[in-house]
Amino acid sequence: MVILITGGCGFIGSNFIRVILQAREDVEVINVDKLTYAGNLANLLDVKGHFSTRYRFIKGDIADKDFVKEVFEKFDPDWIVHFAAESHVDRSILEPEDFIRTNIYGTYNLLEFSRMSWPLEDSRSLAKKRFLQISTDEVYGSLGETGLFTEKSPYDPSSPYSASKAASDHLAKAYFRTYALPVIITNSSNNYGPYQFPEKLIPLTITNARKGVELPVYGDGKNVRDWLFVEDHCSALLCVLDKGIPGECYNIGGHCEKENIEVVHTICDLLDERLGRTEGRPRRDLIKFVTDRPGHDRRYAIDPSKIKKLGWQPRVSFEEGIRTTIEWLLENTPWVENILNGTYRDYYKKQYGESVNGHP
Repeated sequence: MVILITGGCGFIGSNFIRVILQAREDVEVINVDKLTYAGNLANLLDVKGHFSTRYRFIKGDIADKDFVKEVFEKFDPDWIVHFAAESHVDRSILEPEDFIRTNIYGTYNLLEFSRMSWPLEDSRSLAKKRFLQISTDEVYGSLGETGLFTEKSPYDPSSPYSASKAASDHLAKAYFRTYALPVIITNSSNNYGPYQFPEKLIPLTITNARKGVELPVYGDGKNVRDWLFVEDHCSALLCVLDKGIPGECYNIGGHCEKENIEVVHTICDLLDERLGRTEGRPRRDLIKFVTDRPGHDRRYAIDPSKIKKLGWQPRVSFEEGIRTTIEWLLENTPWVENILNGTYRDYYKKQYGESVNGHP
């Protein structure tokens, strides 16, 4: 089975590649990634070494129609697992065009070449195909103090990022309804864990707190997120690929609601315990509340009842997951520093040269 994974050098994508290659001996993974700032080949160095006969990386832009066509013609993938996306809300507010191009037009290219390549008139052959659209709970907008997002919650995006993901979800649903393309959509809550780019709340806080520098927190810090350890998310995706029904959506969440300030306090306390206080002061003293970002959703929370009926359960508690994440970042400080100083981007040039797109 050939699996085309887009955005596999990013945080969740690289974790998923590792999980699926370990779990399934009958798959070959083709990882297509544009290697924008959040794509890092160092995330998959162990995979390249351990699974060299079943793993291949190709640099390329899913918004480049000719490139996507070439990939489909050469590899004829059975499954598409579509992670590739511009994903940082703050960046989408400053530069929304990249989000429209990648998240909407790039998704269109993948859907269109899947439609042209797969046997839509042959139900037996088509039953083996899957197009998994990886999305986010941010498409639903903001919750009040109570309630949970379900698969029937209306889309109400608040940022250019979430609007672009909502558009790509709708496009994927339309391809199922119009062409019977076997699309499945997942909307997950906030992920955390190893290999997360250090602009996000948890790795940024751990990195800054380790160094004893300021810890910025938006607004009053009481925005609520539902946290999910990345390996639990990956196991949910495997479950959906194996047992999910085409045309359906599945929400993935950890039943782990926490205010942002609570997360930051937990990290500060655990690092004080692990490393000792910084200059005799608790790391909580490093917290600085900063001006809230525009359109900052107040609360997200997922109802994962539907996917649990497929047999999936989150296994990692927040306490265990955050300790694992802290230890991983402490043990991999060169990985963090290479990102912060920009040298991580030199690896591709050394290995592959300067080309924008690779050649399948």
